[in-house]
Amino acid sequence: MKPHRNESGLQPVFRFAPSPNGELHLGHALSAIVGHDWARRTGGRFLVRIENIDQSRARPDFESSILDDLAWLGLKWEEPVLRQSEHFDVYRRAADQLAALGVLYPCFATRSEIAVGVAARVAAGRPEERDPDGAPLYPGLHKAMSGEEFARRIAAGERPAYRLDMERALAIADERLSGLQLTFHEISAGGAISRIVANPARWGDVVLVRKDTPTSYHLSVVVDDARQAVTHVTRGQDLYPATDLHRLLQVLLDLPEPVYHHHQLLLGPDGRKLAKSMGAPRLKDLRRAGVTPEEVRQMLGLQTAPRAE
Repeated sequence: MKPHRNESGLQPVFRFAPSPNGELHLGHALSAIVGHDWARRTGGRFLVRIENIDQSRARPDFESSILDDLAWLGLKWEEPVLRQSEHFDVYRRAADQLAALGVLYPCFATRSEIAVGVAARVAAGRPEERDPDGAPLYPGLHKAMSGEEFARRIAAGERPAYRLDMERALAIADERLSGLQLTFHEISAGGAISRIVANPARWGDVVLVRKDTPTSYHLSVVVDDARQAVTHVTRGQDLYPATDLHRLLQVLLDLPEPVYHHHQLLLGPDGRKLAKSMGAPRLKDLRRAGVTPEEVRQMLGLQTAPRAE
């Protein structure tokens, strides 16, 4: 496979970005190895990023276990490892940029309030709309909140999330793209590149700044891919729809566009995505059982590790 280089001819950069809220299983191994091997075949760089913005679930022992498992698999990455929890100020600045564009608004609504709002819309005869993750689209409960109401809630100790005003964001993106379609580029395992039309509107007014932390997955991943100069985002098919939203944020924040590769998912006996919650085999357990890294590759249907160019 030949390297895919952007217009400036930069060296390809790949990354694996696990969350330390559990231990790695075979599904994680597939994602990590795909990016690592692709980097080696193309003479590119491979990074590991710890996505630990959720401090209520992230644990240092899980992070150590992740790095141990990756090393056992024979993967090599550049140091230092970026840990998102150490860079909240960077995400705040990105959120401030979006706020300056007028595309963020505060939302104090609880899950139960949102559920009531969705039910009211359905009762009024509107179809129930859901985002690609299956969650009901936000019904806009606090979108027109007055400044006085916002100040009252803040004074009362309430903490808001901040949502993307999708309609305004799309209008700004359309203006910046001079009316051209918002797209992303999907690269196949064989190197063929397809231009895909993005549809971020299906996410609705998504949360970009959470109540408990100054960012969200969608915001932080876009910011980090840009500041780490990632040229190739390799991840599972389950994140394919998120690419629509990520491309929109890249346009709004004036960030470079990487190419994307969404690899197949490992499925369990029931046909669902292999996950920790579904009893997916942990790499630690496979190692203890005497399984070798090469046998893991065989289990995943992957070839022997390539040599670096």
